[in-house]
Amino acid sequence: MRALVVRGRGATPAVEEVRLPAPGRGELRVRIRAAGICHSDLSMVDGTLAPAYPLVLGHEAAGVVVEAGPGTRLPVGTQVVLNWAPACRACWFCRRGEPWLCAANGAPATARGEAADGTPLHVTLGLGALAEEVVVPEHAAVAVPGDLPPEQAALLGCAVLTGTGAVRNTARVTAGESVAVIGLGGVGLSVLTAARAAGATPIIAIDVSAAKRELAVAAGASDFVLSDDQLSKAVRALTEGRGVDHAFECVGRSATIRAAWRLARRGGAVTVVGMGAKDDLVSLAALDIFHSARTLRSSVYGSSDPDREVPELARTVGDGTLDLRPLISGRISLDEAPAAFDRLARGEGARWVVTFPD
Repeated sequence: MRALVVRGRGATPAVEEVRLPAPGRGELRVRIRAAGICHSDLSMVDGTLAPAYPLVLGHEAAGVVVEAGPGTRLPVGTQVVLNWAPACRACWFCRRGEPWLCAANGAPATARGEAADGTPLHVTLGLGALAEEVVVPEHAAVAVPGDLPPEQAALLGCAVLTGTGAVRNTARVTAGESVAVIGLGGVGLSVLTAARAAGATPIIAIDVSAAKRELAVAAGASDFVLSDDQLSKAVRALTEGRGVDHAFECVGRSATIRAAWRLARRGGAVTVVGMGAKDDLVSLAALDIFHSARTLRSSVYGSSDPDREVPELARTVGDGTLDLRPLISGRISLDEAPAAFDRLARGEGARWVVTFPD
């Protein structure tokens, strides 16, 4: 089968022929129908997350079960959303109801399959979903209705679950609270969508690109502010001089984390959703931390339990409550995926989704 492979840090991803093992006990073979290109995939390419290479990219996807190994329960033909952080349900974190912190997860890449030349392969976050097929543990597949558009179903597995979970589960935004969102990729736009659903006001979208204004308004923003050295002043002008109740950082850089900190009011909350580099340190003044009384926290995978929340989100897409179409910048083929990585690096669009023929 064909898959998008990167051979080393900073190398250009390319479509290659690869071989996967047959599904073993408790495993499924899933034919991918749609896969989003996420900023975390870009972090695999540039080495920020330090994966092993060669690496099959992709972790945000939906597909159909085409083969089931011994001991599995999902039948062939089931449409599934892939879960890149499946909970073991046995570790200390899982037992206390925090499956998003499961001790069995965290490796950026897992050894699986081989390239056409026999070189052992690794797959991104245990999936490697920018491929025609994947072999995954059954607990990494969440069943969703078969009539759910696959390009929308794919986004439930990362961008939408992460963004909506950050609003609902981590920050617990309530009606009437004010929100600012820095970084308007797929996750940031999902935060806007969830903030609108929660009844937040105002909802201030922030990005370095003025081209994101239309996307932001479609996703739910009441205001758009271009990120520059007047950002804090502009946001405070929209919030009676206080700053926002909730600032969401969806970039994963120390500079934007500090910017989000400055946007939150005294007693407000800053939620870091973006995944940054380990050597990009955040510096805050000790007096500022005390005086501002702000809360700084992260939201890992939206503080969510995908087994429960993905089906719920799928139902809201199906009944029209949740509209994911504004998040999709374009549907592309696997051969067009390398160019989409370039667009992602330039900050263009929201989500580019690779679709596969049935």
